[in-house]
Amino acid sequence: MKLPNLPQIIESILYVAGEGVPLSEIADKLETDIKKVNEAISLLQSEKYNETSGVQIILYKNKAQFATNPVYAEEVAAVLNPIKERALTRAALETIAIIAYKQPVTRLEIEQIRGVNSDYAVQLLLSHRMIEVVGRKDVVGKPLLFGTTEEFLKRFQLQDIDNLPNYETLLESIKVLNIDRGDALYNEFEILPVEDIEAEALLVQSNVE
Repeated sequence: MKLPNLPQIIESILYVAGEGVPLSEIADKLETDIKKVNEAISLLQSEKYNETSGVQIILYKNKAQFATNPVYAEEVAAVLNPIKERALTRAALETIAIIAYKQPVTRLEIEQIRGVNSDYAVQLLLSHRMIEVVGRKDVVGKPLLFGTTEEFLKRFQLQDIDNLPNYETLLESIKVLNIDRGDALYNEFEILPVEDIEAEALLVQSNVE
């Protein structure tokens, strides 16, 4: 197949994919050959995504992918890391609210309510002893059930779980929380290294099995 605009097509593919795309897959689906695919990528690398560009095309294991230029890593981190931290703490607050009202609840049930993946938020809350595994649901797969802890009551200054405000009221208040990092509620959730959180979750799960 003749594709005079092959570089632009590949550019679009890599942009939408967001991850490494096998060169062989590109060639196969576009009915062209690997040589032309490589030539198109080389053209993009030299003319548009060069060493001074903010975005580059990297090649690894016969795959191509968009990546940020490491030259600008420090500036990118300065802007995006605080944003990611705020998003994570908001996710943790939404997740703990759902667990508090729906407990015992599975991770899948949490995600059905939130509409997004909640693995990291659950692991973060486990690592801070805000929630704990309270058993397994008696369905296929025996998923873990989560509930709140005494630490949760202490952090939110509640004498008992029955003292929680209305569910919808709490969720609404979470949505409008001030996202400034100086807010004490957000500072309760320290952003831990991923490996520490994953290790904690695995330990908790092994104790239940």
